[in-house]
Amino acid sequence: MPLVPEIDFGTPASRSEKMVTLTIDGNEISVPEGTSIMRASMEAGIQVPKLCATDMVDAFGSCRLCLVEIEGRNGTPASCTTPVAPGLVVHTQTSRLKQIRKGVMELYISDHPLDCLTCAANGDCELQDMAGAVGLRDVRYGYEGDNHVKARNNGEANARWMPKDESNPYFTYDPSKCIVCSRCVRACEEVQGTFALTIEGRGFDSRVSPGMHEHFLDSECVSCGACVQACPTATLTEKSVIEIGQPEHSVVTTCAYCGVGCSFKAEMRGEELVRMVPWKDGQANRGHSCVKGRFAYGYSTHRERILNPMIREKISDPWREVTWEEAYAHVAAEFRRIQYQYGRDSIGGITSSRCTNEETYLVQKLIRAGFGNNNVDTCARVCHSPTGYGLGQAFGTSAGTQDFDSVEHTDVVIIIGANPTDAHPVFGSRLKKRLRQGAKLIVVDPRRIDLVSSPHVKASYHLPLRPGTNVAVVTALAHVIVTEGLFDERFIRERCDWSEFEDWAAFVAEPRHSPEETEALTGVPAETLRGAARLFATGGNGSIYYGLGVTEHSQGSTTVMAIANLAMATGNIGREGVGVNPLRGQNNVQGSCDMGSFPHELPGYRHISDDATRDVFEKMWGVKLNNEPGLRINNMLDAAVEGTFMGLYIQGEDILQSDPDTRHVSAGLAAMECVVVQDLFLNETANYAHVFLPGSTFLEKDGTFTNAERRINRVRRVMTPKNGYADWEVTQNLAKAMGLDWNYTHPSEIMDEIAATTPSFALVSYDYLDKIGSVQWPCNEQHPLGSPIMHTDGFVRGKGKFIRTEYVATDEKTGPRFPLLLTTGRILSQYNVGAQTRRTDNVVWHEEDRLEIHPHDADNRGIRDGDWVRLTSRAGETTLRALVTDRVATGVVYTTFHHPGTQANVITTDFSDWATNCPEYKVTAVQISPSNGPSDWQVEYDELSKRSRRIAGKLEAAE
Repeated sequence: MPLVPEIDFGTPASRSEKMVTLTIDGNEISVPEGTSIMRASMEAGIQVPKLCATDMVDAFGSCRLCLVEIEGRNGTPASCTTPVAPGLVVHTQTSRLKQIRKGVMELYISDHPLDCLTCAANGDCELQDMAGAVGLRDVRYGYEGDNHVKARNNGEANARWMPKDESNPYFTYDPSKCIVCSRCVRACEEVQGTFALTIEGRGFDSRVSPGMHEHFLDSECVSCGACVQACPTATLTEKSVIEIGQPEHSVVTTCAYCGVGCSFKAEMRGEELVRMVPWKDGQANRGHSCVKGRFAYGYSTHRERILNPMIREKISDPWREVTWEEAYAHVAAEFRRIQYQYGRDSIGGITSSRCTNEETYLVQKLIRAGFGNNNVDTCARVCHSPTGYGLGQAFGTSAGTQDFDSVEHTDVVIIIGANPTDAHPVFGSRLKKRLRQGAKLIVVDPRRIDLVSSPHVKASYHLPLRPGTNVAVVTALAHVIVTEGLFDERFIRERCDWSEFEDWAAFVAEPRHSPEETEALTGVPAETLRGAARLFATGGNGSIYYGLGVTEHSQGSTTVMAIANLAMATGNIGREGVGVNPLRGQNNVQGSCDMGSFPHELPGYRHISDDATRDVFEKMWGVKLNNEPGLRINNMLDAAVEGTFMGLYIQGEDILQSDPDTRHVSAGLAAMECVVVQDLFLNETANYAHVFLPGSTFLEKDGTFTNAERRINRVRRVMTPKNGYADWEVTQNLAKAMGLDWNYTHPSEIMDEIAATTPSFALVSYDYLDKIGSVQWPCNEQHPLGSPIMHTDGFVRGKGKFIRTEYVATDEKTGPRFPLLLTTGRILSQYNVGAQTRRTDNVVWHEEDRLEIHPHDADNRGIRDGDWVRLTSRAGETTLRALVTDRVATGVVYTTFHHPGTQANVITTDFSDWATNCPEYKVTAVQISPSNGPSDWQVEYDELSKRSRRIAGKLEAAE
């Protein structure tokens, strides 16, 4: 199995539809207008030597190796910066060019270490390759003069030499090997958009510098890896390559972090992972990556990973390692006992948004066909369930409308309740690139996220609304558009129900919805809001991207419908550059919903009460299905406390850390008689578990993930599961122990069953995905190549539905006891509950959760930056360190929830969305005060965690 080949064409592809014909080395070639001569040559199979050129960034023309001769023109122009023209006759290899290239290479090598045999890039060095390509056999200059290579010259310290920078945990920077091609600088600017690197000095003193001559770790570098990938020498090298050596084969797979769904080449030596390299043909990421997907895979071999099944009678007992057969038999016997004692509906399960579609499908199948009920739910309940409800009501389907490529065609972007540069960084980079090209940005967020103002990107409008007033703000935007006649009447008459629009328009036009009336409520200045509304309605292609800051509210579903109203009113649906786009948080949260993980829906979002739908699955599964919707997560916990729900199978979710009102979650779990956790580590939920089934990582399994743009991507196994089984095999074996006759031999067979029962997946198979790369559902006879853009000719429901969105204030109120509002979010280096990223070197950037507080609020409470503070709400209290910043407004505080020691969700309440029970994480009334130590809850919880992680026969706790 070789390395997956990728061709570097030297310069980006041209999008022109006009073709140009020219002759290169006697070959007649036709390419799109605007293509460089270098790329045209490469497409014809003619490789022009290059060092500064790569097709991930624009042409630069500094290395002078790619020179060519053009008949009728003087000189030797650089092929990377010279565009094709009709009738050109180009020569890439002449005696003159050979002489020039050799001379250029001599100059490069004269200031470069000749330690090729011991260099980490040996075998993967473009400088080495180009020396061979130009036939370099001798270097006339040597090191006798100035050089950057040696620490000492003739016994004297060499001021030009710089030591290797090893501050970054994942890669090294060796200035002595830098050829100043600027590829890393350009990648940081053009691909990532951080502008963390520069070239310092002039002439011979030039070298790459992070920031103002800083170490990489101390600079603005976000460790996305774009610079390392761009570097043609060993100047920037992964530490894993230095330690392990060059990879010998690779497999294309999909990242298991956020909902962007980046494609990577897992580059291997045997079964050891050397590095993850973003795949240029990945249609979600287009060859880019972030620090998590690129580098944070070390958790897969972390010492705290549990590899053997374990059981215990009581949660106060130490864990006891058992065989897989004992574990399956114990779970089956306990679940049968509970159902016999408490009834058929007394057990249920939670599917994982980190596992594959196939594994999620099997868990919901086990619950419906094996448990005999519909008590199945998923983490989407606590994140994007309002998206499913709101978009389903307005458009007829619950998914986002666009692919990520669509952002390249947008003119005005609204970002509401999302922080793409931290939570969806690869999409964030693509968005920033479009903004640098001239697109306008409107940010609706109580916090000043990076996109409001960052290098070469500045929002036209920032609407810093008070937490909990999303509906009022979006309705006020609609008020301006309607009352000023900025709506798209033609689109509305053709694509929507006109009478419903008239009703909605009359509603939003009421004076109480004007920006002037809502300003006192939302805190957004009326003129700012009016300007934003006019820009969105008149600025061209308008797109809306939103996140959990929209959905995790008591009116989450209402806000989603308000956003849909806004898009339809302005005609921004059904073509490139527009649309309503939920930014999903986990790698397969879209897929977990698609696979029927809600208690009222079978796969494909079809209601469990529909006789025809149930008939399809009953015939396939050979069982009679219950037609009554089951319990949601919060209902399961309520029923547990009441004594009617006693058993729970949780695959790959940590509800104790991620769900709201931690005290209520812990009470529900503690009341159950058999909690089964299937995961990589003894997570927080496992503190209350009776059975632990070891899970497998994305590197150890085959399957598919479905990302935020509905893209179904292959996940490919690159190593043997360290626990012995992929997660789908564990679920199948558990089903067999419970009497079900399942005999899948490969996940492809599960996908075939999904395709046979789910119309939107009808043409999806592993063979098809291997052939075309990836596909966006619906993928069926009507859409054989998938559906990059939804609702192009009409809405799924027929006519788009305008819905009144009345603002209703949350029941969570501030007052004298709790005068501040807490909102929560994520940070770039960490992921969700941190179970994976906390077990990598990413902790160097975020080793603890911090509480952001405005300087005014901090001064009033005698709090300084770095002080320990007590965070108290009506639900509970915790302590953490303060971060004094004006990113948040007065009256608002903010924190992340990545570290279990913080227990941020002890603070959040049980208020939830009116339609879906999605928790209101984003609005919690709190008080802040100085603290001398941890809260009582933190002390008690720490003691519980230590007791719960004891394993019989082992000296130390597992974590």
